[in-house]
Amino acid sequence: MEAIASNDDYPRGIKLGVDVGTVRVGVAICDPDGILATPFKTVSRDAKKNSDIGVIVRHVAELGVVQIFVGLPRTMKGEEHTSAVMATDYAELLAAHLQRRGLEVPVNMVDERLSTVTAHRNLHEAGMSSKDHRKVVDQVAAAGILQHAIDMQKARGADVGRRVQAPMPPQHIDGASAPLPASGIDPHSPTRGRQL
Repeated sequence: MEAIASNDDYPRGIKLGVDVGTVRVGVAICDPDGILATPFKTVSRDAKKNSDIGVIVRHVAELGVVQIFVGLPRTMKGEEHTSAVMATDYAELLAAHLQRRGLEVPVNMVDERLSTVTAHRNLHEAGMSSKDHRKVVDQVAAAGILQHAIDMQKARGADVGRRVQAPMPPQHIDGASAPLPASGIDPHSPTRGRQL
């Protein structure tokens, strides 16, 4: 698990878990008491228009979500490679979209080693055929990420994960903000990956 994001008590209320893939994004939700995470939705990834992030932000606003956990895929040795960079970039972009909507919802990265493997195994044990896994495996993996996070919050009595900050837009010479690149991510942002 990541370093504790804050020394303050963790936020209570509805939370989302997000499993980021190159083709699909799985979303899970928990009850306001943070007892049980359940699969919620699978969204097609749209790296050009970011419509998938728009869908998540809309649900955050409609449901009154208080926190989001994005899975950080690591190797069994704890190393972070391409998929971890992709998930972090996605989390930063999500944080930026939330900020633009005026939604002060923290986005935390949490370790998600084996979440997809576990999701496939659970679906197989539930009797679902392998060809049907693709429809729901991402949201089941997201539920695993979220359940792990809320269980750790309760066990520690504190927040968990690494807080993600929205990238700061680059500044023009005259001090006005320049638009973010098409990806929405400023690779030179000093807040990229900052821990709180």
